[in-house]
Amino acid sequence: MSQTWVVVPTCLPIVLRRCPRCASGRFRANGKFRVNANHKLLDAWLLALCTECGDTTKLTVLERMNVRSVQPELLNLLHDNDSGLAAELLQDPVIQRRNRIALDWDNAWRLDSGAPDRPHQPEGEAIEVSVRFAARIPVRPVRLIAEGFGLSRAEVERLLVEGNLVSTVRLSGKLSGDFTFTLKR
Repeated sequence: MSQTWVVVPTCLPIVLRRCPRCASGRFRANGKFRVNANHKLLDAWLLALCTECGDTTKLTVLERMNVRSVQPELLNLLHDNDSGLAAELLQDPVIQRRNRIALDWDNAWRLDSGAPDRPHQPEGEAIEVSVRFAARIPVRPVRLIAEGFGLSRAEVERLLVEGNLVSTVRLSGKLSGDFTFTLKR
């Protein structure tokens, strides 16, 4: 038996960065951009609001770029405050490094297991599951498997130790890339 699960984002993640006003460390990006032109140079920022005090921070997207070097499609998306572009830019490692931010994906994703209810697995039959990620969301595979099969994490850990849960990737720690595992009961 084979299944495909997909991890999909439900909203933009929380941006982890220190607020200079209230010392909070969490900002909520709402998908709004600010674009500023100074003669032929262009700056663009993604705006995020502090979850505590509401102060706005600007995450640099473009800095002192010549207007002609910016693709018109990108400029239109910035002007339209495209939330898909905001999600894509937040996950960009270059932008994360430039702005010294990290992302908190807690409560910002869901698992689509493809079936409305839990599949009944006959005793002794193996299920092969392919897990795909719609975005680079770091998630513990043990948590995904527990949620997908309606088990506790301790039960999943026990299956892993007993050898009834196998994969080519290490299932402890966090993953943000596609993987496959087999569950034998």
